[in-house]
This record gives sequence, structure tokens and C-alpha cells, in this order.
Amino acid sequence: MELLRNGRPRIVITGMGSVSALGGVKSLWESLKAGQSGIRRITTIPIEHVPVKIGGEVRDFDPTDYLEHKEARRMGRASHFAVAAASLAIEDAGLTVADIENEGERVGVVLGTSLGSHEMSEQSTLKYKTSGYRKPNPLSLINCLPNMPGHYVSRFFRAVGPLNTPSNACASGTQAVGEAGELIRNGRADMVITGGVEAVLQDYALAGFEAMDALATGYNDNPEAASRPFDANRSGFVFSEGGAVIIIESLAHALKRNARIYAEVLGHAASSDAYHIAALDPEGKGAMRSMRWALEDARMNPEDIQYINAHGTSTPANDAMETLAIKTIFGEHAYNIPVSSSKSMLGHALGASGALEIVACVMSLVDQVLHPTINYETPDPECDLDYVPNIAREVKNLRYILSNSFGLGGQNASIVLSQI
Repeated sequence: MELLRNGRPRIVITGMGSVSALGGVKSLWESLKAGQSGIRRITTIPIEHVPVKIGGEVRDFDPTDYLEHKEARRMGRASHFAVAAASLAIEDAGLTVADIENEGERVGVVLGTSLGSHEMSEQSTLKYKTSGYRKPNPLSLINCLPNMPGHYVSRFFRAVGPLNTPSNACASGTQAVGEAGELIRNGRADMVITGGVEAVLQDYALAGFEAMDALATGYNDNPEAASRPFDANRSGFVFSEGGAVIIIESLAHALKRNARIYAEVLGHAASSDAYHIAALDPEGKGAMRSMRWALEDARMNPEDIQYINAHGTSTPANDAMETLAIKTIFGEHAYNIPVSSSKSMLGHALGASGALEIVACVMSLVDQVLHPTINYETPDPECDLDYVPNIAREVKNLRYILSNSFGLGGQNASIVLSQI
């Protein structure tokens, strides 16, 4: 087997772990194939005072399944998710902490997030101001920093190589996996623990996004129907949380330790809209650059792509823009490419979404099945592609996949995956 592709080390995925509204990797994938939504009425925070009361909540999660109680008590929820997903991914890759420690400086961590454990900042600030300005918890400020999930993964799993935290809003998870691959391509690491986490499903975040008219409303009594990407009656995204961690290695390293290989990372790219803090460029120029550059990085032609996992947020602006961008990049071939949105069932977990969607893409390659876009009932003339409506689709010879993530601040990231 050739160890280089286009003169660069080949990068393969050998382990995956997830914490999500649909559970771990196996449960997540089975639910996606079945068209089963993880959107529910929120139970972990007070919601009486906010209009939108639904979300993609991680339920029945106990951080002490992965951490000592004392450590868990000090850490934020995003760090809990990161350590849990990393533990599952490392086990899935057939590795132990001792294995990682023995690799020395050759194992890195690149873990994306938008805000990290932001709830710790809110809680500690409120407590400080309502307790007579008494001395605050000395660790609360540190533990709310976005790089803390990556720190804890590095610390607990003894990965002492390069450590990085891409914080690029909704593109964070996808860009993290791409940047992790560059460490391997450039000879800085043999293995990287990578992915994305998010845990900002809080009342102030719901209120803020609702004030922006960004959330789907009117579905408090029917939460599973709220996220409806590309449907003419879509009204906004559904806020969620979670995380996914992916183990990537050079092909040479994976073969040396006889690892099971799920898929290969062929190329990636990131771009900027340079347009608006929150609104998408309606012409999709940044999204087009991200997709075009990812294809160029993978040394692939547009007609090679056989499936696209869309950003597909269920907002009127995003879905029309992404459709336009796909049609511009792929031309007439766009009408031959199935496109589906994992967010129709998972909701939008900001910096975690891209990593969760990479897990879904990898499982599509493994099972040769495309999960559906659920709640697709009324076609939109502006969104006229094949969105794999409502029912999963078995395919043959699925080899090349593109996954998109577009974020606030005009952040765009795309990644190309393939069978090995």
C-alpha cells in the first residue's frame, strides 16, 4: 500500500468517539440511518423564561463515568464531553494511555470549540456579584477558557505533542480535523487526537439566538419536527450540544501498529466570507472558496464527489446559500450528488457539529448508506438538489465525500474523506 499521496503522508482515521443528543457513535449512526431525531424538550436547565424550550440535549450523561469525582467537579461541561469522547475514541482505536505516553512527542491534540465551558464564566460571575463580591473560585476563570477541553484531553491521555484549539464558531470541528492532518503531513506528529466539542446549551444562549430570529420557533410541543433543512417551511436552527473526537494517524503509523482503518482524509480548506458578523454572504463566495480549495488540496475534480454532508442548518438564508454554492462549484454534476443534513436530527452543536458530521460521513463510507434529511416535506424552488428526503439510502461504490461547515463571522471549512 502506498504510504504517500501526492508526495505527502496519507492520513487515516482509526478511532471515533461521540457524546451527542443521539448518544455514542453506534447509537448516533443507527439513529441517523433510522431518521430518528434527538431533539427534545430541554430538561437540564431552567426554560420557563425563554420562548424556545427545545434543543439537542445530551441526556443521561455522567462525567464520573470517565473522570474522578473531584476532577469532574472542577471542570466545565465541554471539558467533560471532550474527555468522554476522547476516551471512547482512544478505546475504539485499540489504544491505551500507556500507548500514547510511549509515543512521546509524536501525539498531538487539536480540539475545536466555539466557547468551551462558557457556563462556568456565567455562573462564577453571577455568584461573585450576588455574594457581596467575595473572593471567587480561583479555577472558574481558567476552566471557562476555550482551550481547556484540549488541555484536559492532552493531560489525561498523556499526549505531549502539539496542542491547538481552533475556535472558529460553527466551523471549529471541521477545521480542527483539517489542521490536525497538517501536523501529520508536515512531520510534526504521527497521531493526533482531534475533533470538536460544545456545551453552551444555556438559557442566555437560547435567548440570544432567538433574539436574532435564528432559532426554529413554534415547535415546543413537537420538537422532532423543528429542524427541517432545505424544506420550504424551515424557520431556523435547533440549538444543541455534544462532541466528537477522532483519532487520525499517518498511514505508515497505522499499518505499523496493525490498526483498523475506517477512512482516509484526502484534503481540507478554510476560508472567510469577509462579509458580516452574523449574516452569510448571499452569493456564497466564501463557501465556494472553501469547497474549491478542499477539492484542490485533495487533488480531486468536482465530478469525483459522490455525496455531500451539508452544513444544512435549517435557516432560510444558509440552506439557499449552500445550495447555490454547491451548484456553482459542481455545475450540472450537483444534481447527481446526494446531499443530506445531519442537523435535521442532531440540531446545531456549533463547534462540535463538524466533528459529529465527520463521524456520520465515515460511517456512510463503512456501511455504504446515506442518512436522510428528515422533515423534508415541501420543496423550495431555491433548494432544488437531492437532499435524501426522510429515508436512508443504500448506495454502491461510495468512495468520496465532502463535508461542509460554515460559521458566524464568515468562517468556512470543508473536508474531503474517502475509503482507504
